[in-house]
Amino acid sequence: MSSIPDITDTEQWAVSTTLKERWPALSIELQLADVEIRMHPNDRELTECPAIFWQVDEASFILIKVAERVYRAQFFYRGYQQYGSGAKDFDDINDCLITMLQVHTDRETARAEEQTS
Repeated sequence: MSSIPDITDTEQWAVSTTLKERWPALSIELQLADVEIRMHPNDRELTECPAIFWQVDEASFILIKVAERVYRAQFFYRGYQQYGSGAKDFDDINDCLITMLQVHTDRETARAEEQTS
């Protein structure tokens, strides 16, 4: 059993509100989940953490709560196409989410350029 507190209603609202601003025409379904992660790269043991998962087009996103008010996020297209925010942890859910969405926007731009060249 994990000592990390569950995702709160306020945290869900922050994610939902930000996603509505990013994709106003879409109705994005948030799914609560529990994931097992290595808290540090050299850890042998996995830690169970609460998370929020959603999908938009071909991309899947996950925001993981690793401690009280500490978050990590990533998105992926396939298992081998995983992208993070460039920072390990964030102490603000909005900073974590917005940084990941900016990386996603940059990646989408690069993908579009690759397809047209």
